[in-house]
Amino acid sequence: MPIRPFTLAITHEQLDDLHRRLDASRLPDTLATDSWEDGTATGFVQRLLGYWKNQFDWRDQERRINQLPQFMADIDGQAIHFLHQRGVGPKPMPLIITHGWPGSFLEMERLLPLLTDPEKYGGDPADAFDVVVPSLPGYGCSPAPTRAGISARQIADLWILLMGELGYDRFGAQGGDIGAGVSMWLARNHGPHLTGVHLNYIPGSFRPPLGNDQPAVTEDEQDFLERIDQFAATEGAYAALHGTKPQTLAFALADSPAGLAAWIVEKFHAWADHPGDLQQVVPFDTLLSDIALYWFSGSIQASLRLYKENRQNPLVFDAGEHVETPLGVALFPKELPMPPRSWAERVFDVQRWEHMPRGGHFAALEQPELLAQEIRAFFRPLRV
Repeated sequence: MPIRPFTLAITHEQLDDLHRRLDASRLPDTLATDSWEDGTATGFVQRLLGYWKNQFDWRDQERRINQLPQFMADIDGQAIHFLHQRGVGPKPMPLIITHGWPGSFLEMERLLPLLTDPEKYGGDPADAFDVVVPSLPGYGCSPAPTRAGISARQIADLWILLMGELGYDRFGAQGGDIGAGVSMWLARNHGPHLTGVHLNYIPGSFRPPLGNDQPAVTEDEQDFLERIDQFAATEGAYAALHGTKPQTLAFALADSPAGLAAWIVEKFHAWADHPGDLQQVVPFDTLLSDIALYWFSGSIQASLRLYKENRQNPLVFDAGEHVETPLGVALFPKELPMPPRSWAERVFDVQRWEHMPRGGHFAALEQPELLAQEIRAFFRPLRV
């Protein structure tokens, strides 16, 4: 089926069902209403659900979303939803940006104009990009895969086909979270098509070759490995569950919007750079638009299961393997544990490694201007 325009249209029946479920929400007891020590704060969820029921207007959000240039394509049997905004400039560079969990294509909404029309925001028109933002299979408006075996590695293959359908034989890639893994697989398996890869996260599953014939692990690298282990022990239960038994969790999240919201907002609260009040960085309308996309998609099982697929297809490199595609990394201070530059340089040609002044895991959502500046700076010398 050819590429076609897409309009998001949630039915009245879906909205009525959601509100019935919100009205019937039953929240758990708690020892401390506003504490996040045991997980999502009950007080926060109460406020969020109250806003969702009484103030949040999905139709307003839907109208805003439908102002974005949305499309749908059938790529190797998989329906893929994506944004495609052409750049304003003398020679825009094609760039594909991939989101992760618990985000969506909406993370890139404020980033999109900063990259496609930089002159409008005080930048150089020569830095413009043609930007493609796909929804991962089973996320947002992309239907769930109909077969097992679709990991970040296979998604990279789909992105190559999608970009080819759009007429882009050579392009840049950018991503964070799962999108970083997809972008690294693009560079690993499709290097001739890549001008460069820019990341705002390096997945913890990335493992360069180690051993007797490799350089010894440095003190900084050992410190990173210990921080990864500590993170897994104290904050990694969600990933262990996603990566092993996603179906069990999916029963609860597919049935309860309150449960879904609590599962998602815990990560926004933990991973975003905020002064103790998440709403100052991610307003309720923004947060609920993302959560609602997960709810309305009906694909929560698929979004969780991608962790299991990635666990079965780890980003592990063999001895002697080196990726020639230029790599740039922006390190935001509230990001999950990030390795030292030497860890990435064991495999990749790292050409830019920049520490950012503020921001967290959801960089495009939290600090779109800073991220846009970094993306433009990294790709500037790679333009031809």
